[in-house]
Amino acid sequence: MAVSTEAAAPDAAAGAGGRAPRPRRRTGGWRTALTFWYFVGPFLIGLLVFTYIPVVWSAYLSFFDARNTVTPLPEDFVGLGNYARMLQDAAFTDSLVTFTVFAAFVVPLTFACSLGLALLLNRVRLMRAFFRSVFFLPFSCSYVVASLVWKMSIFNGVRYGMANSVLDLFGIEDVPWLFDPSPPWYWLVIVSLRLWIQCGFYMILFIAALQQIPEHLYEAAYVDGAKPGRQTFWHITLPQLRATSVAVLMLILIAAYQAFDEFYNLIGNQAYARPPLMYLYTTALGTQQDLGRGSAGALILALIIAIVTVLQGRFLGFGNAEEK
Repeated sequence: MAVSTEAAAPDAAAGAGGRAPRPRRRTGGWRTALTFWYFVGPFLIGLLVFTYIPVVWSAYLSFFDARNTVTPLPEDFVGLGNYARMLQDAAFTDSLVTFTVFAAFVVPLTFACSLGLALLLNRVRLMRAFFRSVFFLPFSCSYVVASLVWKMSIFNGVRYGMANSVLDLFGIEDVPWLFDPSPPWYWLVIVSLRLWIQCGFYMILFIAALQQIPEHLYEAAYVDGAKPGRQTFWHITLPQLRATSVAVLMLILIAAYQAFDEFYNLIGNQAYARPPLMYLYTTALGTQQDLGRGSAGALILALIIAIVTVLQGRFLGFGNAEEK
């Protein structure tokens, strides 16, 4: 009986309208996919053309004696010779030491200043958006423009510069901030410039993390007798900021490895303050035009960044399964 009823249903539908209704085609799926690739496709093409292909080709060039050419011949193959020459080059190793000194100043100072600003602004109730904008605004400034302002207006080493004008008020002689490696006053100029530009960005990250901390944790701490301030910071605030802190430290460290603009515009190609990227720039694109050695040095630098980042994450416990 059920079979005859089911068989009669299509006939009844066909008799009522003359034709059996056709199933509707689902067109939303391919339209959604087409829209997705319409927006994402140009970015993927740009990433492929300007990032992945150059990285792969740079790795290929690092095994050849590629001077003044990006298409070396098979007989120019030198294997790991370029890597050995870069590791034995005193100028390249000195640039790594320069980075180490730069990172030793920049990483802890940027972290401390960003966290301190975030803690202060998170407590502000009046004109909060204004103060956040003021501290974040330098991040949108170009390193080139900021370097020229630092060099020509603040630390230009002459009497009418702002820094030396302040020192004159206390009877202190003018300081050649950027032109005398002993004492190395140029570190003050470079580090202060990096702090002025970057602290606002990492401050926003810390503020976002602070707003995610549940208020009941502080209330429970006050009930247990904890005093607001140092005790709640060390036992509640800082542990809750662990994931953000590790991420910020990684970003600061990687950015320090990539330092180029401020060194180039403030000091130029001086041996006493030359980061790795500047040395690789002069090697590959300067008078030598040695693209093989430059590519090998770039890969060595990328490998160092990757190793340090992984070790830092492992040491600080970033990405553990138990971390939430």
